Amino acid sequence: MQKKKRVIRVKPDNTGVVTDGVKHSMNPFCEIAVEEAVRLKEKKLVQEVVAVSCGPQQVQETIRTALAMGADRGIHVEVSGKDYDSLGPLQVSKILAALAKKEEASLIILGKQAIDDDCNQTGQMTAALLDWPQGTFASELVIEGDKVKVVREIDGGLETIKLNMPVVVTADLRLNTPRYATLPNIMKAKKKKIANMKPGDLGVDMTSRVEVLRVDEPPQRQAGVKVESVEDLVSKLKEAGRI
Repeated sequence: MQKKKRVIRVKPDNTGVVTDGVKHSMNPFCEIAVEEAVRLKEKKLVQEVVAVSCGPQQVQETIRTALAMGADRGIHVEVSGKDYDSLGPLQVSKILAALAKKEEASLIILGKQAIDDDCNQTGQMTAALLDWPQGTFASELVIEGDKVKVVREIDGGLETIKLNMPVVVTADLRLNTPRYATLPNIMKAKKKKIANMKPGDLGVDMTSRVEVLRVDEPPQRQAGVKVESVEDLVSKLKEAGRI
């Protein structure tokens, strides 16, 4: 069966891309984070795993995926309309920090970056707002009493750090391989609790500090030209004003 081609379309008013009818799925790095949290619970190193997602009603599908993987309960922070369009790392960080205080969490694990806008600030900003230590780009995580050992992937190789809990950790690709949710666990996930709240319930201001001026589709690629020799290539480049 032939798969349908997915086309990214820009809104007529050039304020963003069309997201109507788009199926929400978990960011792969966040999937790794959920897997690591579930593994820690299976080792009896944590008491409870709470999955959190911010966005419209559709993000509950993503939370259900986390619940099917083994998370105990979910929290859906409902963000819609213009607030959803301008939702960025700072707003998400404020929400996570407020929830961490409310839930009295001691460990926050999240993906190192998003794969839609490639933002890589949420973990760092969350740690800063909470004044917690952070272990980013983690390829290994070990809880040792009230400390966490994190092996980080850096440009020069690997860096091992030891942090006092509570702590924020962001998951890199090699931290683990996420499990597939089995059918029985998918069915069980439907019965698990998802709490609903709004940013205002947490005292979070959703005002964005970033203004999107305009979103345009990339220009259509022009057809190429074949040349017979290096001399022809140089001539064509001179005609085009490239050299």
